[in-house]
Amino acid sequence: MNRSRLSPSFTSTAAPDDRHTILFVDDEPHVVAGLCDALRKQPYAFLTATSGDEALQALIDNHVDVVVSDEQMPNMTGSEFLGIVRRKYPHTVRIVLTGHASLDAAIRAINEGEVYRFLTKPCNPSDLAYTIQQGLQFRDLTRESSRLLSKVRRQKAFLRELEEQHPGITRVNADERGAIIIEDVDVDALIREIEQENR
Repeated sequence: MNRSRLSPSFTSTAAPDDRHTILFVDDEPHVVAGLCDALRKQPYAFLTATSGDEALQALIDNHVDVVVSDEQMPNMTGSEFLGIVRRKYPHTVRIVLTGHASLDAAIRAINEGEVYRFLTKPCNPSDLAYTIQQGLQFRDLTRESSRLLSKVRRQKAFLRELEEQHPGITRVNADERGAIIIEDVDVDALIREIEQENR
């Protein structure tokens, strides 16, 4: 069985964890080899697999940032494979690259795999490289948005708790010069409480 493998371009002077890892999945070995060769100058590490099962094993064994998968493969279609990737590895960017584009295939890929892009063969290497780059940027922005949203929710919960413990604390009173007026509050205790919360 042709197991998933690191492509030759993975052996570089840069450490693997300094680069994003791209997994190419296609049942035709010359296609995945060609993709690795076409993008060899890109700052990525590459993995290849020739079936959905091999690709899933590669995902278990390696951290993968982007999956680029064919749609029509024996035993497991690209949409089925990417649906599993979506459930098990939701932060992995999913891209379809197929030579048999159809509306049904596109709908399956979108519904099952929630793919980032649906590309057709032959695909210009620069277009594929740009799509991968954009997919990684989109993922990073989504992660940062989630992180900031979580932080805002924690801060709002903390402010609600402060308001319950110190009614009126979240309402700011200022004098005619704009200086904040704090009345009847143990400022030192409040600062200690805020510092503890932010540790």
